[in-house]
Amino acid sequence: MEEEQMKLLKELSESFGPSGFERETAGVVKREAQRYADELTFDKLGSIVAKKRGDSDSPRILLAGHMDEIGFVVTGIDEQTGFLTFSPLGGWFDQVLLGHRVTVRTSSGPVPGVIASKPIHLISPEEKDKVVKKDSMFIDVGASNRVTAEKEFGVRIGDPIAPWSPFATTRNGKVIIGKAFDDRVGTFVGLEVLRRLKTEEIQHPNTVYVAGTVQEEVGLRGASTVGNLVEPDIAVALEVDIAGDVPGIKSSQAPSKMGRGPSICTYDAMMIPNQPFKAFVIETAEREKIPYQLSVDPGGGDRCREVSHRESGSSLHSDRSSNQAHSLARRHPRRR
Repeated sequence: MEEEQMKLLKELSESFGPSGFERETAGVVKREAQRYADELTFDKLGSIVAKKRGDSDSPRILLAGHMDEIGFVVTGIDEQTGFLTFSPLGGWFDQVLLGHRVTVRTSSGPVPGVIASKPIHLISPEEKDKVVKKDSMFIDVGASNRVTAEKEFGVRIGDPIAPWSPFATTRNGKVIIGKAFDDRVGTFVGLEVLRRLKTEEIQHPNTVYVAGTVQEEVGLRGASTVGNLVEPDIAVALEVDIAGDVPGIKSSQAPSKMGRGPSICTYDAMMIPNQPFKAFVIETAEREKIPYQLSVDPGGGDRCREVSHRESGSSLHSDRSSNQAHSLARRHPRRR
């Protein structure tokens, strides 16, 4: 992946954007999209649609990646201690939360904090064998009481919270580590399509719409409004997939592996893709010698009922995940 691409992916990953609070991420997407798109439109939820005209008005092809990340919202401030209680935005696995740093976006600016619970020294032997649930955790921002949290830190009930997890690379830049790859990776890929269509002057007999949608993690809300806005003939969801190369996972549960090319979702709980279109995508990948994987996700659902085009990643829906950078860089073929 080129340095400019890696810089953009880092900026997207580190931007603050839990579901319903995607403005910072949307600002990055808008800035990049307007460099290459012919037209930008916005729906009233906050999703962004970038239009790139080709040689024909149709088919209208929608490539959608969601900008929001899983996070939390402040639900209370303890009167005596200043500790914050919180509720999730999106699906979280309780076991990944304790000890992780977060950022609370307040009226006074960002406030760092850490997710904590009752100290282990005060836990009974019976409690030590049990998983600590979210409702028994709190966020420590360093306040001594409620008044301090509100007046000095600017914390209010309803403030959004996101994981703090700096972007990093390993294996000489081949593997990336960070937060919010679900689905800043898909957003990044959509922007890359726009960039290549523009800078490489690629002829395409259609009209391409690249969307950064909002509130996916809390009910696919932005996808619904964007679908009504664009009314596409073909829609492709640019999403992440579950990497099956993790100890304890059978290949039948998660067939995709990191570094072996983008995966094509053949079935999930909400979608059976258009079969001729799925065959067309596979045939195109084989003709262009693009490595690909076929995937299933019987327990999940996606924004697109035509075909889901995903990228394998591990540790999804935690505050840290990893992905293959070189696979992202070659995800779309260059055709003139």
